Amino acid sequence: MIRNRIKLEPIRPKINILESLFIMRKLFIFIWLLIPLGATAYHFGPGQQNLKFDQATQHIDLAEKHLTNKEFAEAVVEFDEAISSLPNEDVSTITKLRIEKAKAQMQCSQLPEAYKNLESMLSEINADTNPKLIAEIKSTLANAQYYITWLMRLEGHSREIWEPVIESSRQNYYAASEFVKGEGNQKLNNELLQNLEASIKLARMDLDELQGLPLPNQ
Repeated sequence: MIRNRIKLEPIRPKINILESLFIMRKLFIFIWLLIPLGATAYHFGPGQQNLKFDQATQHIDLAEKHLTNKEFAEAVVEFDEAISSLPNEDVSTITKLRIEKAKAQMQCSQLPEAYKNLESMLSEINADTNPKLIAEIKSTLANAQYYITWLMRLEGHSREIWEPVIESSRQNYYAASEFVKGEGNQKLNNELLQNLEASIKLARMDLDELQGLPLPNQ
């Protein structure tokens, strides 16, 4: 029985206590050196990304509070901070924030800046852009074009200057309307159709009639 048990035992190399301690010490040092490397990798990898998203969320929350309080200029600043906090790869979220920023700009005497930003977004559209985002960009740009046309007409610009702008507004309202109709959002579709009719009316309105009207609420 003893002989059989001895035969079944695996053959082990003979290592003395000092050698064992030396190996354990080297292993401990190796693991200890890996800890800061792992922490650094987390800091510059997922950890840094999580920090950026947390910062963006805080700025978005502040922007929404400013919007609630009708503090539109302050909301624009917070939207800018949120956008700069996000990685460039997060195109969809950044685009949504840029749209909301443009809406806030139109409420705080930054209509030209909003108009320019929205035109830039429209030029950046590609095959990968979410169709819902495209529709929102177009409807928001159409609003900006409508207000711009109103102001240009009051300032006495010629039809050759303002007519292409209001025509583009009409087309953008129509495109956004067609999309939301396909989505089954009848309420929003009705609003866009009303805006479409308003853009047509603005193009046909006499200047004397226009001058007698209050400025539209942006």
